[in-house]
Amino acid sequence: MIAFNRTRGQAIASRVEKAEDYDSRARGLLGRKTMAADEGLWIVPCPMIHTLFMRFPIDVIFLDRESRVVRVVENLKPWRMSPWVFRARSVLELAGGTLKGSVRPGDCLEIK
Repeated sequence: MIAFNRTRGQAIASRVEKAEDYDSRARGLLGRKTMAADEGLWIVPCPMIHTLFMRFPIDVIFLDRESRVVRVVENLKPWRMSPWVFRARSVLELAGGTLKGSVRPGDCLEIK
């Protein structure tokens, strides 16, 4: 799958995996040593995440039911927890430093 920012006309990630069952959501990015800049993990449903036991920072995009960005957390370091984002229905996790301010709340994403 790919993730595309329709508001800004920019590709975000060209290799997105979807985690929608209990096991894949619980596993998330655990066990990975790195993540490429074009990779992403889309977790559905998900209103918050953690980076416990992770080895690298991540950029996190919280999306509502219409895939509108409700919050962005850049460079969330290992052993941290994100805030609980009440309006979030899903989360797109990317390698830390990927976004660099290119995605903002209110942007509309397309993941397909």
